[in-house]
Amino acid sequence: MTFTRRWLLSALLASAATPVLAEAPLTSPRPPRRGFLEPPPEAGDLVARAALGGAVAYVVADARSGTVLEAANAALRLPPASTAKTVTALYGLETLGPDFRFTTRLLATGPVTNGILQGDLILSGSGDPTLSTDALGEMAARLRARGITGITGRYLADASALPAVPLIDPEQPDHVGYNPALSGLNLNFNRVHFEWKQAAKGWSVTMDARAERFVPPVSMARMKVVTRDLPIYTYAGDQGSDSWTVASGALGAAGSRWLPVRHPEAYTAEVFQTLARAQGIELPAAQVVRVRPEGAALVEWQSDPLREILRDMLKFSTNITAEAVGLAASGAPSLAQSAAAMSAWANRRFGLSTAFHDHSGLGGGSLVSAADMVTALLAAEREGLGLRPLLKRTEIGGGKSAKKGARRIAVAAKTGTLNFVSGLVGIATAQDGRDLVFAIYCADRDRRSALPMEARERPPGGSAWLGRARGLQRALIERWAALPA
Repeated sequence: MTFTRRWLLSALLASAATPVLAEAPLTSPRPPRRGFLEPPPEAGDLVARAALGGAVAYVVADARSGTVLEAANAALRLPPASTAKTVTALYGLETLGPDFRFTTRLLATGPVTNGILQGDLILSGSGDPTLSTDALGEMAARLRARGITGITGRYLADASALPAVPLIDPEQPDHVGYNPALSGLNLNFNRVHFEWKQAAKGWSVTMDARAERFVPPVSMARMKVVTRDLPIYTYAGDQGSDSWTVASGALGAAGSRWLPVRHPEAYTAEVFQTLARAQGIELPAAQVVRVRPEGAALVEWQSDPLREILRDMLKFSTNITAEAVGLAASGAPSLAQSAAAMSAWANRRFGLSTAFHDHSGLGGGSLVSAADMVTALLAAEREGLGLRPLLKRTEIGGGKSAKKGARRIAVAAKTGTLNFVSGLVGIATAQDGRDLVFAIYCADRDRRSALPMEARERPPGGSAWLGRARGLQRALIERWAALPA
């Protein structure tokens, strides 16, 4: 059976006299399952109890048959937040392949004579979002092992593999590390480590590109402590450098945080230059190029296979990984065009009506319905597209309504969180062994849009709202797992 969005909506409409597009939830009262002390709460009661405001939309279906068990506002399109990464994962798996690897190369334009490269050395990226300082350190060591100690030509940083994206979402505060830039050369998830310690007069400040083995300082990202209370951070960027200020009133005796990098190609090039110098290789200042030069490969570094990259992306919800994978899959010249290409692919491939503005879900402009997401997940299950093994696994349930010793519910899912937006999509294994595919979206878009920029990192009431939304999602899954076949 082919599960398309049209089929799913038809199934939803056929399941009740009230159309699913109406506000009323679609429910079918059932007797309690054996092992429960009382019937599980009705879905509408759970939604009302959560008191989230805005809209709540959900669909749950039997994974084997596609039969819709319960739904509300199934076709209402809401921001998917990071649940968009499930579609990005499917897009990458099908377009690039599960064994695809990003490759970073050191290329030479001439021969090596007496340890000196007679030409240019090119650090050529492929957009690898997982490249680390430690990987660059290994590349520098391999270059030195070839006997190279210097070059006669230029040191070029090739960032042409992906378009330059200055940030993922312009609606985010400048200083949040989960909203970095992207390019064909990325490093440490395009974050720089800022650390401060109170000194006799003022503060001692460092900026570095730390990883597990190496902690090289960087000069392209600079921080100045300024006497003020607000704003906490300000940012100004010029060609190839990031200049920050931080309010002294926000600093304690010591601390650290990761800040986004807005010029990742310059960041990567500087860090490699520093690590090469530690190996006895002298390089001039890097020149960034955005047209790939030709050269012979001296050293190559490969990422893990895409399936492993995607597993970590879905577990840790790394935005830069989603964007780099989406851009690599589409080959589009901008993030907007790449997101549109993924939307067109998903809509054509699964019969959806999605509208993605990015690949990570960080921006609030993307829209997807619960029906769309369940359709895509049903197809992924039916066709064995390899998504479920990549989803984060957890267990829920075993609450007050279950008898002692009742089995907890195994869930493989992806969460999504923005200010006053919460989503959860995935597969839950019911207590009778059935697999249930579900999508749940909660969003108070009016409350979200009213937030001023300075309140967007920690909005008033946001934590309590998110707690209620997640409680509702868990309660709905417990209800569905208890419903009889």
